Amino acid sequence: MSRPAPVAPRIVVTVAVPARQPEPEIAARRNALYATAIARHGGEPVVIDAMTDAASRAEAFAAMDGLLISGGADLHPERYGQPSRGSMTMEPDRDALEHEAWTIAQAKSLPVLGVCRGFQAINAFSGGTLLQHVDGHQGPRWGQGPALIHPLRVAPGTRLARILFPTNARGGVVRVNSYHHQAVRASDLAPGLVASAWASSPAGDLVEGLEAADGRFVFGVQCHPERTESTPPAFERLFGVFVDAARGPADRR
Repeated sequence: MSRPAPVAPRIVVTVAVPARQPEPEIAARRNALYATAIARHGGEPVVIDAMTDAASRAEAFAAMDGLLISGGADLHPERYGQPSRGSMTMEPDRDALEHEAWTIAQAKSLPVLGVCRGFQAINAFSGGTLLQHVDGHQGPRWGQGPALIHPLRVAPGTRLARILFPTNARGGVVRVNSYHHQAVRASDLAPGLVASAWASSPAGDLVEGLEAADGRFVFGVQCHPERTESTPPAFERLFGVFVDAARGPADRR
């Protein structure tokens, strides 16, 4: 007798509102890359944004098995207790949506993955801060030219190292895309989070990977692994492990 097919975990993906972006069609394509990455590994993406109505938002959160916070505009610095000192485009209603999603995911002990802005959001929502501007890490916008690429040093012994280098948890160096002008330094990192990857910058070393110190599935990366044309193939394992974690223990599958 064959086993029933595993139930696809429902991954809430928070994204930018395409109509608000300078190039809505490109923004929609950017959003679709996150959903495609989740579906590629057997998850069911549930995409919401700041314009999603209250009933649909509540339904998504009630059924959520995991949360992916995607890239986009700067977080409002009020979220981490600072005045604006270099922040640019901000979307406070998206900040509120993602803070709500984060709070619910943490209350339910659900897996969370943050990408670029999402990496920064995890840090801010956990009590950390941001460097509001750093030079040298923002290349052409996606769809407008080749990605800026730089080395990423993955810290040995971290869970990210075990995911990216499954036969060598001592870590290593990979080359990743870079689309950000804000950053997290060691001094900005929230309590309860540990740095799993680093990159150099004119402002000193930047944290570009983070994970929860207590073993919760909370991961963030500053790069954009869903943009596969400029991402090492090893990052596919990060999406795969995330979707598997969202399936939950075997007795819940």
